[in-house]
Amino acid sequence: MSTPTIPLVEAEGVAKRYGPTVALQDGRITVLPGESHALVGRNGAGKSTLVNILTGLQAPDEGTVRFDGGPAPALADRDAWRTKVACVYQKPTVVPELTVAENLFINRQPTGRGGLINWRRLHEQAAEVLATWDVRVDPDVRTAELRVEDRQMVEIARALSFGARFIILDEPTAQLDNREIERLFARMRSLQESGVTFLFISHHLQEVYEVCQTVTVLRDARWITTAPVAELPRAELVEAMAGEAVTGQGPARDAVPADAPELLTVSGLTAEAYTDISFTVRGGEVVGLAGISGSGKIELAESLAGLHTPSSGSAQLDGRALPFGDVPAALRAGVGCVPRDRHDEGLVPGMTIGDNATMTVLSRLGRFGFVGSDRRARFADELIERLDIHAEGPQQPVSDLSGGNAQKVVMARALASDPRLLVLINPTAGVDVKSKESLLARMDSCREDGTAVLVVSDELDDLRRCDRVLVLFHGRIVAEHPAGWHDHELIASIEGVDHG
Repeated sequence: MSTPTIPLVEAEGVAKRYGPTVALQDGRITVLPGESHALVGRNGAGKSTLVNILTGLQAPDEGTVRFDGGPAPALADRDAWRTKVACVYQKPTVVPELTVAENLFINRQPTGRGGLINWRRLHEQAAEVLATWDVRVDPDVRTAELRVEDRQMVEIARALSFGARFIILDEPTAQLDNREIERLFARMRSLQESGVTFLFISHHLQEVYEVCQTVTVLRDARWITTAPVAELPRAELVEAMAGEAVTGQGPARDAVPADAPELLTVSGLTAEAYTDISFTVRGGEVVGLAGISGSGKIELAESLAGLHTPSSGSAQLDGRALPFGDVPAALRAGVGCVPRDRHDEGLVPGMTIGDNATMTVLSRLGRFGFVGSDRRARFADELIERLDIHAEGPQQPVSDLSGGNAQKVVMARALASDPRLLVLINPTAGVDVKSKESLLARMDSCREDGTAVLVVSDELDDLRRCDRVLVLFHGRIVAEHPAGWHDHELIASIEGVDHG
């Protein structure tokens, strides 16, 4: 008779409240040693709160957390927590200007005589840690120069060097392309074989099926189910997350009229990241840009939004030259943009929802630099209603919002100026199923209003809403897929399978 496996991590009956807000009412999870365990749920389901409790950042109001069958460390004992668990967040926690070695041993550098750092020993220890966990990066390189996937592996190696064998990965694939995701998954499987256990948090359900053995679903701050991934069909998993049956079909749509005007005309656009790009987008047309990282798709979209200046070529919007390298001028020319990173480029965290949503249209809301607070509040209220942003009102700090609602604020600001061209870069990255549907519905609304929409995304669900998808490979457009493409066709183009 086999001895039952003691869970590596176990949480039962966990509750957490912030004043009247119930962040978690019945949180529970049991993670067995050596598995990859998925934690899924819509934004606001309680995932972040449970992670904060599992990592010792917050104490539960009720319930218990155990590691290896014993009680969790005291909240103040950070050293003890580091030997149990670590979380690799979507936003990096490494110091970009320090080397890999310095990041691995920050605040615990080996010292020699006089308390000075022993740099040779630091390098040796860093090389040893990286070799132990097969992380193939130079310990002397600045962390800022690493690819996202390598930076994540450095963070994992740092956690493992403390003795932790339970690693929480929070949306680890949000900034990775398909090839990088496969490499990350291969590394995860290798680490699992070495005795590392993962809690994997993702909104991309196909990834759960690729890399995880077990899945736990939270909904409305409660535990819903835990099941072997192989025994839970995707439709049932989505239903458990949403509380209702959800179809994966996008809305039916009519073809863009053949006589619709060409709003955006791009001719011979060339820069370091892309070469000789030419295409058009008509009014009421949604065009997708797809490609692996390094394909130039993001840099191309950012150029059209005024963030970069190409070395040659031109672009016209509504018959007028589009200004490059000047975001305010691009905004005045009729371009609205949802940037690739809502944390660093999309939101001002210290400001309210209303301030963030209206900052691009202040000249419309007042004269001579004076903006009436009532008028701005009304305008912000309309945007909150239009985008279905779940908030107490325009005065709520944007930093209080879940990822999905924060992204809706970024979308609200892009739409506030009634753009003629809407540039969306990874518009649904890191948002829940329902918020994703809401954001894509706004894209459909812009299409119906006659706006030209350009969508850069690695998400097939985003690209499915497009009238056609242009695929970039090594900085050039290599394929065009009209609506109705099959997944394998598009992926083959993206991965460079069907062209040289």
